Amino acid sequence: MNADTGVQLIWFIGAFALVVSSLLARRLPMADWIKMALAWAAIFGLVFLVIRTWQMVT
Repeated sequence: MNADTGVQLIWFIGAFALVVSSLLARRLPMADWIKMALAWAAIFGLVFLVIRTWQMVT
């Protein structure tokens, strides 16, 4: 594991902790919790795809 991988891992853990804490703070029913978790996953997936596409273009 090099320094870049470590930084990426820390960023992912931090982002995941923010998402989980925001979902837990709302105290929603499980069905709503799952919908919101999927929405967050879609948001992070789209951001990842946009960044990866931008890196390939430049």
